[in-house]
Amino acid sequence: MILGLEYAFMRQALLAASSIGAAAAAVGYFVTLRRQTFAAHALSHVGFTGGAAAAVLGLGAYLGLFTFTLVAGLALALAGARLRQRDVGIGMVLMFALGLGVLFLSLSTHNTQTAMSMLFGSIVGISAAQARLSLGVAAAAVAVLLLLWRPLCLASLNPDMARTRGIAVGWLDMVFALLLAATVAVAVPVIGALLIFAFLVGPPAAAQALTRHLGRGVLLSALLGVGVAWAGLAASYALGWPASTWIAALSFVLYLLAQGWRRLREPG
Repeated sequence: MILGLEYAFMRQALLAASSIGAAAAAVGYFVTLRRQTFAAHALSHVGFTGGAAAAVLGLGAYLGLFTFTLVAGLALALAGARLRQRDVGIGMVLMFALGLGVLFLSLSTHNTQTAMSMLFGSIVGISAAQARLSLGVAAAAVAVLLLLWRPLCLASLNPDMARTRGIAVGWLDMVFALLLAATVAVAVPVIGALLIFAFLVGPPAAAQALTRHLGRGVLLSALLGVGVAWAGLAASYALGWPASTWIAALSFVLYLLAQGWRRLREPG
């Protein structure tokens, strides 16, 4: 059977990867618009460190992952517009967090495999409960995007104009940062902290190259995220190699094809 859907673990992997692919790509579209891709990547590394720290303490690795990621999301929100001028600072935090996570892994005697899977993902190892959690968080993320659609679009494209129209940009940044943190936290066990850009940046960047319309772009980004997830799982099942590897590779190829199409459509 195609994709091995006769197996429960493949059905769970497909549900989790599709949910995260759609939600992360939709949220990631705004991440790229707001030029916060580097900060978003840092969130995944901080989350990994939280998971590894929880493993050292003998606690649930996923509890540490969610806690650290949400706290880091709040910190990003408080940084506000200054984020765009602090790439060096974010890079140093990212480096320190990853190094600290490796240290915690070396000290851990509990849940080491779970913490390690946060680095590279373990799609086919997703449990039924994790798959349902992925679906729930993805549905909530999409619902929040729809509720905040107009003010979020304006604040992402032109924060100053948004303020003149009475939009509470600071509050909106806080909500979006928490939304991004929750999406990253639930995506890390699926795709891994090191490969999260495969969902968070690849499909949105491709969508932006294919259409300039914001609404169609977000929808296309989500569809491309799901498509990459399905294709990656299918390739892994049929040809071998980890699904995360295929998803990352296909996301990269998708981006290159989209950029090539834009150059052909808009020469010069």
